[in-house]
Amino acid sequence: MTDALDDAGNRAGPGNEVGDDVEDDLGNRVEGGTARVVLSYLTRSLANEPDAVVIEADDSGRTTRFRIHVAPGDMGRMIGRRGRVAQAIRTLVRVAGSRDGVETNVDFVDD
Repeated sequence: MTDALDDAGNRAGPGNEVGDDVEDDLGNRVEGGTARVVLSYLTRSLANEPDAVVIEADDSGRTTRFRIHVAPGDMGRMIGRRGRVAQAIRTLVRVAGSRDGVETNVDFVDD
């Protein structure tokens, strides 16, 4: 299942904030919702063009793969020197996902 996330980092619609339970359209708790919100917050905060940030999520069982698309000028900011920023983002998202019992992978896609 692949879906793009809205500005709040979820599919449920507006109103969810960091720490709130993220729910899908049917009112069920979304697997890895905390990780989605954390990833959205981090990437949009780092980007010079936060509106250009697109996060695609591919859920397969207990693993969620996130693909991040950013404006060309923001890719360096997301990766950082020697990949340190990217690794820090991956670590924080992994920890957030573990709170929901979900393994996460974060990939930065160069368009």
